[in-house]
Amino acid sequence: MANPCLCKIFFSRDLPAALSFLVVGEGDFTPRIADGNNVHSKTGTEKSACSSYYSESESGADMLHATGFRAPDPFVYVESRGHTAILLSDLEFDRGRRQATVDEVVSQSELSASLEKSLGRKPSPAEVTARFLKARGGSRPLVPADFPLGLACELEECGIKVTPLEGMFRPERQIKTAEEVHLMTRATRITEEGMKRAFEVLRASSIGPRNILRWGSNILTAERLRIEIESTIMRAGGIPAGNSIVACGEQACDPHERGHGSLKANQLIILDLFPRASASGYYGDLTRTVVRGKATEAQTRLWEICLLGQKLALGSLRSGADGGVIHSEVTQFFADNGYPTERVGGGKDGSGGRWSGFFHGTGHGLGLELHEAPRFGAAKLKAGQVFTIEPGLYIPGLGGVRHEDVALITKTGYKLLSRCPKPMEI
Repeated sequence: MANPCLCKIFFSRDLPAALSFLVVGEGDFTPRIADGNNVHSKTGTEKSACSSYYSESESGADMLHATGFRAPDPFVYVESRGHTAILLSDLEFDRGRRQATVDEVVSQSELSASLEKSLGRKPSPAEVTARFLKARGGSRPLVPADFPLGLACELEECGIKVTPLEGMFRPERQIKTAEEVHLMTRATRITEEGMKRAFEVLRASSIGPRNILRWGSNILTAERLRIEIESTIMRAGGIPAGNSIVACGEQACDPHERGHGSLKANQLIILDLFPRASASGYYGDLTRTVVRGKATEAQTRLWEICLLGQKLALGSLRSGADGGVIHSEVTQFFADNGYPTERVGGGKDGSGGRWSGFFHGTGHGLGLELHEAPRFGAAKLKAGQVFTIEPGLYIPGLGGVRHEDVALITKTGYKLLSRCPKPMEI
């Protein structure tokens, strides 16, 4: 039987958690899962007659990509037969008319007033949304798999029946246009300004008693260096993460430990910065590992083997390559060089202990989300995709090393968007 769904609709995952999942139970509302691969063409144009989203667009990447309009509160977008429209509150209506890259901006209050006249009462927000969708062919929409159940029920009462869409809802975001590559390069440059500041402060620091670093008249802490990094990012035009990683010594053995307390000389320090460009919303992501002072032979070898692992991964990048195979090759390379991935320090029964070696992904997709599809380890690489490449080695008792750069996949290889140097000792 032909797919009865004529459109798709997106609701933000940032709606209340109690509504942010979909279950199928008794009653008339029995949605099925549709395959996103059967909805989108190679060019990203939906085969269905209508597509629609309901989301904010500050963190709602699909909505921002579709409309070019940034707003902190959810609004409705619909596309039907090449015509695009958004439904905005009075708060955003005038700005939306100026900034949104759509054909039509509709006033929510005016539509509500019109509907009130026909109903003889004030309509609910769901009724207004339903009227907007129905007027543009959206009575049987496709929705993301995490569509909120409560809202789905409200819309069904208004004659809107939804079908969840499995997989990426807007897969065209995977392949970056030339303009997007330009914007991501700009986001990377902003990130590099933060890293440059980190290097400057560490170089200017002095080594005090017990190898504790001092900057000016005070101890240099992870918190203090983070403030310097993130204020520099803001001045460069970025929105800092607020939890940029500055992890020293044993702290760096946990890949997402943000770092705290005094920084020390002669220890490995992981610096991982992932701000967002304030003008475009695209992310940068960059990691460097440094030692303020003198590295030991063991630290140097760990740093160098990790860098060779990154070079191995980068050298394998090209359209058609298998991300899972690349990840396995890097993991095996580390094991062959004395850094297997394993649990260490546990009991004889295997309990306790902690991970040692390389125990995270080789990289991840990057764009309007910090971690966006596809997953590198599950991807067949395509020209135009952008990934971070960030193998890491974490050895309890020695420290952690991670090297991360941003790479654009091309037909024959890759192009690095990042160009920050990789000093070890500073």
